[in-house]
Amino acid sequence: MAVYVMSDIHGEYEKFIEVLEKITLKDSDKLYILGDTMDRGPHPMKVLLKMMQMPNVIPIIGNHEVMFMECMPFLMGEITKESLEALDELDAEILDKILTWQYNGFLPTIKEFRGLDTEKQKDVLDYVGEFTAYEEVTVNRVNYLLVHAGLGNFSPEKELDDYTLDELVWERADYEMKYFEDTVIVTGHTPTQLIYDNPRKGYIYRNNNNIAIDCGACFENGRLAAICLDTGEEFYSSDKKL
Repeated sequence: MAVYVMSDIHGEYEKFIEVLEKITLKDSDKLYILGDTMDRGPHPMKVLLKMMQMPNVIPIIGNHEVMFMECMPFLMGEITKESLEALDELDAEILDKILTWQYNGFLPTIKEFRGLDTEKQKDVLDYVGEFTAYEEVTVNRVNYLLVHAGLGNFSPEKELDDYTLDELVWERADYEMKYFEDTVIVTGHTPTQLIYDNPRKGYIYRNNNNIAIDCGACFENGRLAAICLDTGEEFYSSDKKL
């Protein structure tokens, strides 16, 4: 059994399939996906529906799934007098969330989601609603913490369950900091093109017991990456061309 980690697919279904083929994922292997499966790229629902068919995929929530779960049930709701009255009470909060989601590239997700039948829509909502906040795994006697963004407001005395969801999915990791001596943190969220001292921008970055694996799949010249925790081997899709 091998353990793989991937993150920030962002609707790039073809790149997802390309990387799956490169790692030759077996039924006995595990693939952890660190969130941001949706938005920006063209086929977020195809990505999710494929993941739903794969029992060896363990999905971890990212900020884009959080926005999806906060906004989509409201957007799906029937427009009635009662719902409009409720909106009067909640308009500032929900509209702010919808605008934030829009800014972060929600159109492909909404378009494909609306193309699903009602049963499939419910299945997707149920599936995303079960994404975990983080996972802890041990491979070859090395401890790993798998989380979408990082540990916001970090304190060595703080238990993992004490971190808020925002601290786990929005607050970017500080790759200059060694959070733990005995645990490697694997994160997505921050494209490695944006890490200042990364000598291989757009490829997996390792420093201070941190591994950053968001390689900008949805951006020009970006790619989708996966890492095998057993061997350290890196796998990449072809570059994105706009």
